[in-house]
Amino acid sequence: MYPSTQLLIDGKWTPAASGRTIPVLNPANEEQIGTVAHAGKEDLDRALAAAKKGFEKWRKVSPYDRAKIMRKAADLMRARADDIAKVMTTEQGKPLAQAKIETMLAGDIIDWFGEEGRRTYGRVVPARAENVYQLVLKEPVGPVAAFTPWNFPINQIVRKASAALATGCSIIAKCPEETPAAPAALFQAFLDAGVPDGVVNLVYGVPAEISEYLIPHPVIRKISFTGSTAVGKHLTSLAGKHMKRVTMELGGHAPAIVFEDADLDQAVNILSMNKYRNAGQVCIAPTRFLVQQPVYEKFVEKFIAASKALKIGDGMDPATTMGPLCHARRVDAMEGFMADAVKSGAKVQMGGKRVANKGYFFEPTVLTDVPTSARVMNEEPFGPISMIAPFKDFDSAIKEANRLEFGLAAYAYTRNTKLATAVGAAVESGMVSINHHGLALPEVPFGGMKDSGYGSEGGSEALEAYLNTKFVSQLSM
Repeated sequence: MYPSTQLLIDGKWTPAASGRTIPVLNPANEEQIGTVAHAGKEDLDRALAAAKKGFEKWRKVSPYDRAKIMRKAADLMRARADDIAKVMTTEQGKPLAQAKIETMLAGDIIDWFGEEGRRTYGRVVPARAENVYQLVLKEPVGPVAAFTPWNFPINQIVRKASAALATGCSIIAKCPEETPAAPAALFQAFLDAGVPDGVVNLVYGVPAEISEYLIPHPVIRKISFTGSTAVGKHLTSLAGKHMKRVTMELGGHAPAIVFEDADLDQAVNILSMNKYRNAGQVCIAPTRFLVQQPVYEKFVEKFIAASKALKIGDGMDPATTMGPLCHARRVDAMEGFMADAVKSGAKVQMGGKRVANKGYFFEPTVLTDVPTSARVMNEEPFGPISMIAPFKDFDSAIKEANRLEFGLAAYAYTRNTKLATAVGAAVESGMVSINHHGLALPEVPFGGMKDSGYGSEGGSEALEAYLNTKFVSQLSM
């Protein structure tokens, strides 16, 4: 049975003070499967008080003991992975196998951050005078407000929550109303592992109302947001007015450059798999496929074949390799992109239409001859639409790769080591993966540049945003 979701405040699951709820739908059939509590100002005030109290308690727990508790939470996520994956697929739509991978990865992320938190070292700076000690200390920044989207209900929030817990911070998470039960299962694992009351809090409601109340509040010291560039810029501006530290992981429009010497079968296999994963609703999904002219036709042919091989259906069906989009708004967006692209002169090589009359299914779609003026070449598709274009030489490929203000992820395929090194240096992107898909591991940085945000959600860099650096100079008397 799908569990209806309440608010988590001060260690207890509770309905909203107003009693209001929001319906939750199954994207595979558009039927209501449950509800989620709708937080109001009174609930947020309780969460803020809890986070303040929780922070004062948690910051005094040693990093060693925090790591032990986090390790228990990681083990619980792995033990419960089958059940959590079913919940996630029911509310989000992705194939069950992908949902289980996401849940298991959460265990790895919690483990890694817990261990890395034990290594947030300060340092001693040699002094210029005798009997002077110069110490650099790392201290938790304070209660965190985190905001996450629906495409990866656990993966997005587990990074923020794990970084906060590892550094001694408390957190109020505003997770997505479309997919509330999966992140609730994550927070239950934290509770069951022994995280003290008030340290982790979870609310749902109107995103703008919650963010505009939490961000300016004096209890909150740090903001972390994953979502669109437009919303990210607004929240950054709001945080800046109150001198709040922010981490922003925003939209992308990843170029994938395939040079003429590339292993085409390898490139098509990896790129198509990662393009259509989660029905293309992935911020680091390859979107603009730039293929060198001598192998362009062959790449298009192979990519179409890989796209046609996908099995579209309910994510609970083991045969399904691509599930529905998460909600009706994404279907409308895909149809809008397609209408504009065709009007602009693009050729539809396959797909391009909604599937069936029930559920938010959209065909895997391949477009060629798409002008750079088309919306889909300038706005993040965030769906199963692939645009393939030829390029002549290195300079023209890099020019197109860097044309947009996005700079989150980029990909390239070539057997030439010198060329691969040149791509890594020339592409304006926070993450570049060459000849494989090597992004989003817990131990490596995860973040963008330009309009794709700043800060990291992975690697040791992720912890820095949750820590204050304090310098203490002491003369021994």
